[in-house]
Amino acid sequence: MPSGSATQFRYTQTPSKVLHLRNMPWECTEEELVELCKPFGRVVNTMCNVGANRNQAFVEFADQNQAISMVSYYASSSEPAQVRGKTVYIQYSNRQEITNNKGTGDSSGNVLLVTFEGVQPNDITIEVIHLVFSAFGFVHKIATFEKAAGFQALIQYTDAPTALEAKNSLDGRSIPKYLLPEHIEACHMRITFSAHKDLNIKFQSHRSRDYTNPYLPVNQTAIEGIVQPTLGPDGKIKEPESNVLLASIENMQYAVTVDVLHTVFSAFGSVQKIAMFEKNGGMQALIQYPGAFAPASTAYTSQPLMANSMPHYPAIGSSSGAPPVSFQVSQQMPQYGIPPGAPPHAPPAGQPMYFPK
Repeated sequence: MPSGSATQFRYTQTPSKVLHLRNMPWECTEEELVELCKPFGRVVNTMCNVGANRNQAFVEFADQNQAISMVSYYASSSEPAQVRGKTVYIQYSNRQEITNNKGTGDSSGNVLLVTFEGVQPNDITIEVIHLVFSAFGFVHKIATFEKAAGFQALIQYTDAPTALEAKNSLDGRSIPKYLLPEHIEACHMRITFSAHKDLNIKFQSHRSRDYTNPYLPVNQTAIEGIVQPTLGPDGKIKEPESNVLLASIENMQYAVTVDVLHTVFSAFGSVQKIAMFEKNGGMQALIQYPGAFAPASTAYTSQPLMANSMPHYPAIGSSSGAPPVSFQVSQQMPQYGIPPGAPPHAPPAGQPMYFPK
């Protein structure tokens, strides 16, 4: 259809608060659709990946005038509407409303979409995000990603009221400066509700976290850092120092839990975090101390692991049925661990935080 005919077609259509978008990118998300439309008004419903090629979408505004404003703007603008650099064609829909079972951008839900302004993805860790949003309730899951709008995160709470409280308290505010790198002056947050209800976290990593499932597989890149070997004075390869131990637990005769590991490793210092996971058919664990720490790795290598061991561990004459444990230094911090003694679904302990405007 020629450009002039397309423009006339837009104006001769009967206006509707529902818009039809064509030529959308493959697997376009509802967050991307809301991001495109939100400058023109409040989005109350969306429908993505429609049609045989899954490249169409519908968006419903709260008011018809908001939809008219968007159509009129792009009909007269020299810059077309774009998603992921792809031109999107917009027209009124024959629908007067979208009927589906999903929530949308500004409708209340238990998942928040947070955009962090003025920062790069590496400037904010998932731990900082968790700390900030845990001040308002138990955070179930976090997923971070990069979009055209910048560095974003999905934060899942237990229920919609908790998410609403966090949104009302944090939207437009900045993360406290002491939680930011020195070169970052401020990081303001723009927060909307996501259409998601339950985030699908496939593994624990520095980009995604499921705080309800400590046994979720760990992304291998988060476990095995690529480290260049260094030589000691004797010419032998020197094991790099780290505050994290990677323990391999073999021939388990009983269940080895986070609390068991905490009891064992606390004999050598304060244990900050523990993460357990399966790898190559065996059980492994990451144990984090405040600083580089060697005694535990030298004392426990190939020793039986006793469930009721005391600080004098390792004991002489230990039960032969206890699983032996071997160690190596890990270059990664177990940022996905849970505090020892805390049940999987328990909310983390935290202190009130001040969020500057």
